[in-house]
This record gives sequence, structure tokens and C-alpha cells, in this order.
Amino acid sequence: MSAPAAPAAPARRSSRSRTGVRMRIRKPWRLLAECVTVLIAALAAFPLYWMVLSAFKPAGEIRSDNPVPWTLAPTLDSFRRVFTQQEFGRYFLNSLLVAGAVVVASALIAFLAATAVTRFRFRLRTTLLILFLAAQMVPVEALTIPMFFLMRDIGALNSLLSLILPHLAFSLPFAIWMLRGFVKAVPEALEEQAFIDGASRSRFLWQILFPLVLPGLVATSVFSFISTWNDFLFAKSFIISATENSTLPMALLVFFDTETPDWGGVMAASTVMTLPVLVFFVCVHRRLVSGLGGAVK
Repeated sequence: MSAPAAPAAPARRSSRSRTGVRMRIRKPWRLLAECVTVLIAALAAFPLYWMVLSAFKPAGEIRSDNPVPWTLAPTLDSFRRVFTQQEFGRYFLNSLLVAGAVVVASALIAFLAATAVTRFRFRLRTTLLILFLAAQMVPVEALTIPMFFLMRDIGALNSLLSLILPHLAFSLPFAIWMLRGFVKAVPEALEEQAFIDGASRSRFLWQILFPLVLPGLVATSVFSFISTWNDFLFAKSFIISATENSTLPMALLVFFDTETPDWGGVMAASTVMTLPVLVFFVCVHRRLVSGLGGAVK
């Protein structure tokens, strides 16, 4: 019984050798792909590195005709000039209030709207979804002047409300369309089972459906936060005379008032502006990855 089993060893060695050959063939291509990925990541991160480096460089090195990608005499003078600006702290707080209000309001409204267009059947539902897509195709610059007159007519100019409402309007179509896929992925049988167990519609909505679509809410919140935090167009157009309601991007204009721009101050202020975005991204990056994966699925 044991004699016929002897020829099996060369077959195993042959299969192992073929596997080793495949690994040796695939490894150079994998190494090349990894090198290309690292190169692309370095190119994408270089502007951020140069911004932070310029924020720590002395003024003489920033204005030098032969810039170098390092500094041997780092200084905090640029950051001191930024934080000694009289209104910088207020601008920072205004940006937090506007971005936070847009993120929370867009998440709640988009969640309810996505549930409505997914779970309920009503007239013009398809037309409404097409309008959501069409709204994302309109450039922001084309709507700035009409929205300026709208903010003026409702008396919202020179207030933080004039920044919250436009960003909320522009973030909702994307958020609703993205969350629609997450809500649709939740089986209707789960909803029926919750109703059989005695759960009301509101309880199913907030205790069952909401946690399941939370990764999608995080993903949409990141895009809403970044677009609102970095906004300059609306802040420049709608905040005319009430400078106390300006946001952080407007603070950069302080360093351009002189004939010679303070590039160190600009880079230091930009670095400070970037920190909240990085902190927010680090806090939600795990749910963001799962949310983007769910959106692609």
C-alpha cells in the first residue's frame, strides 16, 4: 500500500519550484509598483513639507535667491507674528463654528434625506436624485453672485450664517448621493424584523440604521469639513464690513497688506490652518477607509 505513494514527492517539489518561480517573477513588478507609489506620495507631500519648512525658516532664508530644502537655524518668529495678530484667535474660532455647524447639519439632513429617497416610493423621486447629481456639476463661482443677493435679501450678509448656509447647500447633494448607497445596502428584512420585534420607525432609524451607515457619514463629513475649513471665496464675498466674523483664510490677507509680503507669516498661518484638518482626519481615518470602501462597493 505504501509503494505507490513514492512518486508524489517529485510532484510536490515541482509545484513548489513553480510557485517559487512565480514569486520571483512577480516580486520585481511588485517592487516597482511600491517604488512608484512612494514616489507619488513624496511628490504629493512635498508642498506640505515646504510649507512647514518655510514656516520655521528665518526671513533671510525665505527671501534667498538660492532656496534649499532644509534650514540650519529654525526659528519660531513667524509663528509669533501669527499668534500676535489681534484677530487670529477669533478667526480660528469662527472657522471652527462654521465648519462644525456644516458637518453636523449636513450629516443629519443627508442621513434623513438618503433614507427617504431609498426606503420610500414617491413621485419625482428619480427626478430628485438627478437634481442631486446636477447640483454637483454647477461651479461654485457661477453661483456666488446669485447667492450674494440671496444672502442680502434674507439679511444674512456679514454674519456666520452667510457662510454656513452656502456650504450646507453645496455639501448636501454629494452627502445624500453617497449615503444613499449605504442605506440601500441595509437589507429591508432587517427593518421588517425590527418592526416585528416592536421597534418603532424612529427607533429603527437611530438605533439600528444610523450605526450601520456611520462610516458613510464619517466619509461625507471629512469632505464637508475640508471644503468649509479651506473656503476663501464665500468668506471674501459675504463678509464685507464685519471683519470680526471672518474666518482663517481671511487671516492670510493680513500678511499681504505690505508691499513686501510676509511669506514666513503666510506659511506659519497656513501650517496652523492645516493642523485641525490633520487632527480631524487622524480621529476618523479608520471609519473613513471603511466608508470609502463601502461607497465603492
